[in-house]
Amino acid sequence: MTAPRSELGRAVATHLRATAAASTSAGRVLLNLAVQPPNTLLHDGHKWKRYSPAHILRETRSVLADPANREVAFIVHASYAFLRAAEGGARVGEHLRPIVDAALEAEALVLADRRPACLLRLGYLYGPESADLKAYRVAFRIGRPYWAGPRNLRQYHLHTADAAAALVEAARGRRRDQLVYATDDRPASFAAFMDHFARLIGNPLPTHIPSFSRPLARLIVAEAHMEMVELGVGGPAEPRLAGFRPNYPDYRTGLAQVVQTWR
Repeated sequence: MTAPRSELGRAVATHLRATAAASTSAGRVLLNLAVQPPNTLLHDGHKWKRYSPAHILRETRSVLADPANREVAFIVHASYAFLRAAEGGARVGEHLRPIVDAALEAEALVLADRRPACLLRLGYLYGPESADLKAYRVAFRIGRPYWAGPRNLRQYHLHTADAAAALVEAARGRRRDQLVYATDDRPASFAAFMDHFARLIGNPLPTHIPSFSRPLARLIVAEAHMEMVELGVGGPAEPRLAGFRPNYPDYRTGLAQVVQTWR
């Protein structure tokens, strides 16, 4: 597994310990989580500065070329569910377009590799491990406003525990050359997601940064984030990974678990 110390990597390790799942005798499986750290709406877009399009491609090529991975029998490449909206004709902003193009190119690199692989596109991640969600907890408790985006445009979300289960299921199934999705069952706008979280931690009236202040808001919120919350999805993310059903089918059940874990 790449990026084992990332938040998702720790969630996968927890899942493996809890389920006693392991690689089979048919050969080693590589879970490539290298480009997953920015796959969340909780960092106001700032992680995309580190995970630039060039970095996404460099990390993917590095994983594929790493001598330590030479004997891998199958690769599960964790990608981004928001690519479905981009491929489906949704308007992609100028700051988001290079990220989309690099992510699609990274997927193509994995499928072009000599080793069999599948692409698993994950919804925007959140969970009790999230340092960014913990930062939002502090921000909401002191009444800080946030960039919510349009309430009528929905995104795919996914609890990290469900993401870990999906990755292990994809490794177990080894369905070659497949592009599949793992998201929760009910897409929701970032505004709905975060307003509900704010209420759970004691802020009944979370404040949104008004859209007319966009030029000034760029000082604290990256344009990539603004464009991501404007990238709406329509319908379920399909095809879904065979055998996967989320334990947290929507953000309400998932956030309830997060808050309960923190207590």
